[in-house]
Amino acid sequence: MTRLTTNEPVWDLRFDEKGRLTAPAEAAFLDQVIAEGVEDLFMFSHGWGTSENMAGELYDDMFPRIREAATGLTGIGNLGFVGVYWPSLWFPPTPATPPSAAGAPQSGSRAVVDLDAGTTALTGREIADSLMPGFADPAQQKTVREIGRLIDEGEEAVGSLTSDAQKEERLRQIHQRLKSLVPPAPQGEFEDSGETALLLTADPKRGYQAAAEAFGSAPPGSATQGIGDWFSRAVNGAKDAMRVLSYTIMKARAGDIGRGGLGPLLETLHGRSPSVRVHLMGHSFGARLVSFALSGISAREKSPVASLLLLQGAFSHWSFAHAQDNPFGSAGALNAFVDRVHGPLVATFSVHDWAVGVWYPRASFLAGQDSQAQAAGRWGGMGFDGYQAVKPLEDRLMPADGHTDYGFVPGTFYRVNAARVINDVEGQPFAGAHSDIRKGPVAGLAAEAAAAHA
Repeated sequence: MTRLTTNEPVWDLRFDEKGRLTAPAEAAFLDQVIAEGVEDLFMFSHGWGTSENMAGELYDDMFPRIREAATGLTGIGNLGFVGVYWPSLWFPPTPATPPSAAGAPQSGSRAVVDLDAGTTALTGREIADSLMPGFADPAQQKTVREIGRLIDEGEEAVGSLTSDAQKEERLRQIHQRLKSLVPPAPQGEFEDSGETALLLTADPKRGYQAAAEAFGSAPPGSATQGIGDWFSRAVNGAKDAMRVLSYTIMKARAGDIGRGGLGPLLETLHGRSPSVRVHLMGHSFGARLVSFALSGISAREKSPVASLLLLQGAFSHWSFAHAQDNPFGSAGALNAFVDRVHGPLVATFSVHDWAVGVWYPRASFLAGQDSQAQAAGRWGGMGFDGYQAVKPLEDRLMPADGHTDYGFVPGTFYRVNAARVINDVEGQPFAGAHSDIRKGPVAGLAAEAAAAHA
């Protein structure tokens, strides 16, 4: 445990990729929370390929801001803070083509536009070297390394006299290894698994060419077989498939850690000290982690969660949906766990978030061929347009100066348009403003959500 300069306690909770708490010991953490007399505990999870140092910098920046915003608010007692650390994968930066100011497509759009994720600039080895630290299993690390090698050898074979049969065999070898890394899809999470259409395709020759088209590694409209050098497009598409794989593993891992690690810990905390109110916050895939923690709490009366704040969430905007108006025809994976939150459920979104609004749904582009994939926004992300098909639902606007009374009440979903605040895209051609959350108005939002508990 450490402390803010204003003396509030701060704990770092570290989970492994299986959701096991590795530090500190659970009993020691719970004892300290109780001994410190904490009444309102803010728990924040990082997301999108964040190293431990980067996560620490995020928490060091935001916790004092939240403390300042919460001071004096009615309903807020003695504060404590928790930074959640988990092994997320990091795909290396790419020189993407940013969308025009008015050209960012809606999150559910599958239309091909003239954008380029910049994946072709990377070698297979660079991708592998970046992803490997996110795997603890040496066998999986070896598989990632082999995929990188096969991609690079494939690029060397472009334009050679290698036969099409040999080229297709190389794609098969890449795809076989890639599929071995795809995590099993948990039951009922259909709304958040569209990218498996690419990762588990039976036709990597076609699928990888289509991936290259969707991510801009090939000119729009050129992905059909037999036009130009199909193998060059397919190899570039294999790099894009590695990016999609990293999305999929991060999403699955975040869910596993939330459901199997953080959720049960929260229930135990409530059993030990029912007076502690927990305020869950998550950014990007961390938003998925804290959301799925709700599913790891066995009953409403065993939950300490007093508010939920999702900052530019990188998971399906249908996750909390009821069956009505849901294109999947069934309730979202988290719909049954809404009652674990005793206060408001808040999600920010911003049109300037290109990672979620532009590129995230493209990971599911092949699923557009499914007979069910008709509804607009089917594969959209939380951070681009917020909760969908939930009740009661209200919309709010985050002003640039952060001064507002959001009027939050318990048991209500809130979509907060944060485009006036989460808007700095400078130097981020791929992600845009996805991580532009270290700001006073965001801290103020967290504090107001916390103060609105039941």
